[in-house]
Amino acid sequence: MNGDASPYTGLITSKHADKSNFMATVAASVQPFADTLATLNSLNAAFDLDLAQGKQLDVLGEWIGARRYVSSALAGVYFSFDASGLGFEQGVIWSPSEPLTGLIALPDDVYLTLLKATIVANHWDGSIPGAYAAWQILLGRQGYQILIQDNGDMTMVLALHGALVDPVFTQLFAAGVLDLRPAGVAASYVIPSIPAAPFFGLDIETDYVAGFDFGAFGQFT
Repeated sequence: MNGDASPYTGLITSKHADKSNFMATVAASVQPFADTLATLNSLNAAFDLDLAQGKQLDVLGEWIGARRYVSSALAGVYFSFDASGLGFEQGVIWSPSEPLTGLIALPDDVYLTLLKATIVANHWDGSIPGAYAAWQILLGRQGYQILIQDNGDMTMVLALHGALVDPVFTQLFAAGVLDLRPAGVAASYVIPSIPAAPFFGLDIETDYVAGFDFGAFGQFT
């Protein structure tokens, strides 16, 4: 990154400012310092969670405690003409560095969600209202909504509602990688069998739960 040396050369008095060789020598001498200062000034933006990309996100992941690489390949995420939800602007283009069985390295946008999920989990108070607030921070801008059911026996159900246009995020949720649950509590993860449809339920009618002809059964993952 090239910095601006003019604040230094601008201090040279008029007696010497008209000497081109002298000015060039001073500029060459101070340019490394200007470059270093410019690089240092750019670090805050480079490692800002909402601005970082690529390797910068990997470094942030080391600080936050979440790796880009998942332990089990995420299946059903590669681009395909013959699979619903994996067409243009939905499926991930396979690269030779990834196994054919599924995605291992998360793309930047999904990895950023995982980093934010880890931060939210670290600040969560362990309550259900707190969980709803945490998930809203995490998912609200993406158009997703979470439904939580406490079974009262140290188990819980997390149901993801939304357009589900991102197969990588859906598989990440289904695999339990976005881990926002109390310690020692087992969690089951549910997605609707019909993308973007409300879940089927009786005696309740909301944007996320509907009855016959409208609601879709949930799929446990």
